[in-house]
Amino acid sequence: MNGNTADPFTVLGPHDKGGERHVTTLMPGAQKLKARLDINGSEYELNSISPSEGLFSGPVEGDGSYKLVATSEAGDTWTYDDPYSFAPVLGEMDEYLMGEGKHYKLWKTLGAHVIRHEGTEGTHFAVWAPNARRVSVVGSFNLWDGRRHLMRRRGATGVWEIFIPGIAEGEAYKFEIVNAQGELQPLKADPVGFGSQHPPRNASVVRDIRGYGWSDSDWMKSRAARNVRTAPISVYEVHLASWRRKTDGRAISYKEAAKELVDYASEMGFTHIELMPISEYPFDGSWGYQPVGLYAPTVRHGPPHEFRDLVDAAHNKGMGVLLDWVPGHFPTDAHGLGQFDGTALYEHGDPREGFHQDWNTLIFNYGRTEVKNYLVSNALYWLEEYHADGLRVDAVASMLYRDYSRKAGEWVPNKDGGRENYEAIAMMQELNAATYGAHPGIMTVAEESTAYPGVSAPVDQNGLGFGFKWNMGWMNDTLEYMRQDPVHRKYHHDEMTFGITYAFSENFILPISHDEVVHGKGSMLSKMPGQTDEKFANLRAYYGFMWGQPGKKLLFMGQEFAQKAEWNHDTELDWAALDDHRHGGVKRLVRDLNTLYRAVPALHALDYDPQGFQWIEANDDTRSVFAWLRRGNADEPNVVVISNMTPVEQPGYRIGLPFAGDWREALNTDAEIYGGGGRGNMGKVTAEPARSHGQAASAEVYLPPLSTIFLVQDR
Repeated sequence: MNGNTADPFTVLGPHDKGGERHVTTLMPGAQKLKARLDINGSEYELNSISPSEGLFSGPVEGDGSYKLVATSEAGDTWTYDDPYSFAPVLGEMDEYLMGEGKHYKLWKTLGAHVIRHEGTEGTHFAVWAPNARRVSVVGSFNLWDGRRHLMRRRGATGVWEIFIPGIAEGEAYKFEIVNAQGELQPLKADPVGFGSQHPPRNASVVRDIRGYGWSDSDWMKSRAARNVRTAPISVYEVHLASWRRKTDGRAISYKEAAKELVDYASEMGFTHIELMPISEYPFDGSWGYQPVGLYAPTVRHGPPHEFRDLVDAAHNKGMGVLLDWVPGHFPTDAHGLGQFDGTALYEHGDPREGFHQDWNTLIFNYGRTEVKNYLVSNALYWLEEYHADGLRVDAVASMLYRDYSRKAGEWVPNKDGGRENYEAIAMMQELNAATYGAHPGIMTVAEESTAYPGVSAPVDQNGLGFGFKWNMGWMNDTLEYMRQDPVHRKYHHDEMTFGITYAFSENFILPISHDEVVHGKGSMLSKMPGQTDEKFANLRAYYGFMWGQPGKKLLFMGQEFAQKAEWNHDTELDWAALDDHRHGGVKRLVRDLNTLYRAVPALHALDYDPQGFQWIEANDDTRSVFAWLRRGNADEPNVVVISNMTPVEQPGYRIGLPFAGDWREALNTDAEIYGGGGRGNMGKVTAEPARSHGQAASAEVYLPPLSTIFLVQDR
């Protein structure tokens, strides 16, 4: 026996031979081997058929269960259950659904599951490798010897399985695969493994993810109202490994973050925490965007149940948890998905379709039924098993277009000769239909940098079906404006106003993400012109402008207190900066912006309705003043937001207001508590019935230099 059979169960284990039970087993390294009946302890010596291979066979009376007792040449003895004496675990329905590509709970079937099977505790392993000649589970429990636990192939699905008695939580394992040509492949981690060793080690780890005691039922019942387009949504984006480090230099654990991060984000008034990818990844410098273990929360911060502790704690504080999700590419690491069974299984074989030149990564074959099923099921896994409130899908543009970042001749057109990737589009549509269908209260968010139409339109209207889309155009334009010396801003005025021309074409989130503070781009504070105090004033005014504009909000960690240096993933944020009152002032401003934004419906309820926004002054480029009206639903107070983007105070600036009467100065970014000069309107302005800017009333308003003020109608 060469160990390359597709169904070792036809040879190994108990078999009827002329009405007598014979047991055949393969145990390399054993000198003697016998079967011991569980019912009465009777022992039956098995004959050595091939001493060099460790193949034994012989008659064993009865039909009851038994254990095998092996003895090495040195006299060492060990006892184990025969894995080939157990029936299959997978059923016909599993095979049918996998074949159809509709097994939306794929993780319930594939992977490593601690179970009790036929009265015996152990772990069931199953993996998809349709082009393999042989697949084995290997680990320290079998000396990483692929001859000892050969798996059974299940029909046409290409899935291999085996139940191994005695394997429990915490056991490291990989799959040893022999390709169709009989060649041994690099050991592979489990594509549906629930755990992994700590990098740089990369074996999968058996994790029992059953039985967590969630305490977030109130949140789960109410979260739909918190994730809809009319809700206030302010997202705190976090790279967990560098948010805060402990005194010994290690990254914060999930359990520590459940207290420290959750309390901090809640105090700051954010409605959601977005975690940069926590699916297991081998390279720290990828920040998680090159995942290998799509079903495993990274062990850098703890095991799966402790990740659940973090989500549960956030929910109990009234905050949602969004996860960055990366279906656009995966790394070429030998233990990963690439050439998994010796063929281009998860990826395209043609590098013009299957390789990202920018990132040196592989691209999923979205048109393959099983691969699409793998990805959609993975999205559902995080929503169901970890109660995630949504997924932010990375690099959508790279999936939408076959010529993404490619020159002529380096890409393959679609069947109609065009550049759109129909298969990826279908995958994303199925993803959104499936996730919203199974969990109506969640949200999906697309990081999509082009003008592809209908990203956040429903699938039945030929859209991609995402709930929200990052507004990359708004971010790029407004940051380009803010970089300008104020004396030149009048020449860039439209960069601050252009975004409104398309603001209601999608359900936009205004993102100032990690991408804006890495790779030499500097911190948000360093982008601002002027001396130090002017930099702070510019940043405060910009944040006020952002929170006053239509669209949900997202800020990357450290930006909320104006960290001086750009983000470094190898160390924690510069928390010591908060000793400077100006950094502390920006932090308090962001907290107060979040508080006002959540409290006043006009700032969020009609984010995606043109009726919720009206320019009052969009053309005063000479003085770099912007003013606009935000409306909520009927009988809710209106808000007027005014930004002065010059370092010159502008007293007596007449501005149109829709109603006469008092307007409360609800927030002024120049307030002393934020590190500003304390100049303003003494808490309110009073509008008189004198028309201006097309409005029925107007008032003279004091505009501090480099500031944004919020006037809330006093009813």
